[in-house]
Amino acid sequence: MSKIFEIPLYPYARHPDQDDNVVRRHKVIVVGAGPVGLALALDLASRDIPVLVLDENDRVSFGSRAICFAKRTLEILDRLGCGDESVDKGVTWGRGRVFFDEREIYEFDLLPEDGHKRPAFINLQQYHLEKFLFDRVQALAAAGKPIEIRGRNRVEAIGAHDDHVRLEVETPEGPYELQADWLVACDGANSPTRRMMGLDFVGRVFEDNFLIADVIMQAEFPTERWFWFDPPFNRGQSALLHRQPENVWRIDLQLGWDIDVEAEKRPERVIPRLKAMLGEDVAFELDWVSIYTFQCRRMARFRQGRVLFAGDAAHQVSPFGARGANSGIQDADNLGWKLALVLAGDAPERLIDSYNWERVYAADENITHSTRATDFITPKSEISQIFRNAVLDLAARHPFARPLVNSGRLSTPSIYDDGPLNGNDATGLPQRTRPGAPLCDAPVAEGWLLDCLPSGFALLAINIDCPKGISCDGVVLTTLSLSTDGNHALAARYLGEAAGAIYLVRPDQHVAARWLGFDKAAIEDAVARATART
Repeated sequence: MSKIFEIPLYPYARHPDQDDNVVRRHKVIVVGAGPVGLALALDLASRDIPVLVLDENDRVSFGSRAICFAKRTLEILDRLGCGDESVDKGVTWGRGRVFFDEREIYEFDLLPEDGHKRPAFINLQQYHLEKFLFDRVQALAAAGKPIEIRGRNRVEAIGAHDDHVRLEVETPEGPYELQADWLVACDGANSPTRRMMGLDFVGRVFEDNFLIADVIMQAEFPTERWFWFDPPFNRGQSALLHRQPENVWRIDLQLGWDIDVEAEKRPERVIPRLKAMLGEDVAFELDWVSIYTFQCRRMARFRQGRVLFAGDAAHQVSPFGARGANSGIQDADNLGWKLALVLAGDAPERLIDSYNWERVYAADENITHSTRATDFITPKSEISQIFRNAVLDLAARHPFARPLVNSGRLSTPSIYDDGPLNGNDATGLPQRTRPGAPLCDAPVAEGWLLDCLPSGFALLAINIDCPKGISCDGVVLTTLSLSTDGNHALAARYLGEAAGAIYLVRPDQHVAARWLGFDKAAIEDAVARATART
């Protein structure tokens, strides 16, 4: 395994806050320096919102943990300033194969169309991503942006008030107190913040166990996602194979429910399982081993007054489908601009309620997909297994059955249909870019569409004249004017059969509203709705 996890990146250092006679108040405190917490902190700091990150550790996570990062996440990382590093280091893939017993049932392509900057997925160990995010934190701090991270600062107690949150923080040199206008808990599935507030999850814990084994080996497997139902090397169970950087391969093996978890993690139990899969003659080295259970659960609300929850602290899904870290980073993407507007006085506090609406909606969508995958992968009755196996047999011969095969529907961003911030939708424009949907990237003269967008609200004017620098009650809209002349991808994704269109785009690159022509009053109304002022 990379030794990166052994290096303190943000070692403890005494801060003047610890010696101040007055409790210091911060605009935003983020608890947890994992991918979600760092992504949110970067977003806020890039908008000049002061943010403090507290973490009880001082280095990246141990073990590869999350490895599959989806196209939408890569687009968010581009905006945060570390997309290139992630893609360059990661293993790019978009194809997968599904097996039943010893037969290949079918293969799939997750991004069959051209005209996208980023691939469907990369595989990248979580500790590498955390390092890239931390490097970006340092770069922003060096450039004078208001961002700070304090290692070995563990939050021990929380007092929630109407207009602030009070924290007691433990350090190697003793406790001190802080206050925050807003506290965001990004402290993981076992969130101490959630526990201290007496909150819990609702949902299901599935009676099954899965072994994660990261192995280092030279192998000729293609860079694809391979999933097996009932393979001969793990009879009656399932298996998954993924490639990671540095010749590391992720193997997931279903073990069943009634096992001795600690015993199954020992090399003398793991290695024979891997040899049965890979072959007796394949040389490999164990890099990291863990065992997990499927959980599909979430908090009832992600906003609790001035305390907000994001990532695994707010919701949990099974790993099949790569919905955990991807949805967590999308939580951060959704929340950052809203906190920034509220703190700047450009939006009312109720805008934060839309974070709860939209990301609970997304969590429920992810939990639904994850639960269905779990039920298909691990049928709990004889009838369910007969049905599952019949579907697999049919899929080998008939394409109509393949959508019924569920080895984990892979992560896609949620579309906030009927969301509280959505405005007008003109008829006849493509469904894929309707209000509530994230923008679909496309090549443009300057490079790529998403790279051309500002960090705030924007008007995307396609084949229509539109004024520049429109201001709506303090919210300035940047206009990006484009032509579809010779650009078939842009026309197909944003116009369909229409001659032109204007899109109002939120700071998180989701569509807020769209029209077939310019109407300043309608745009002002849509901005008011997208900022929760109406």
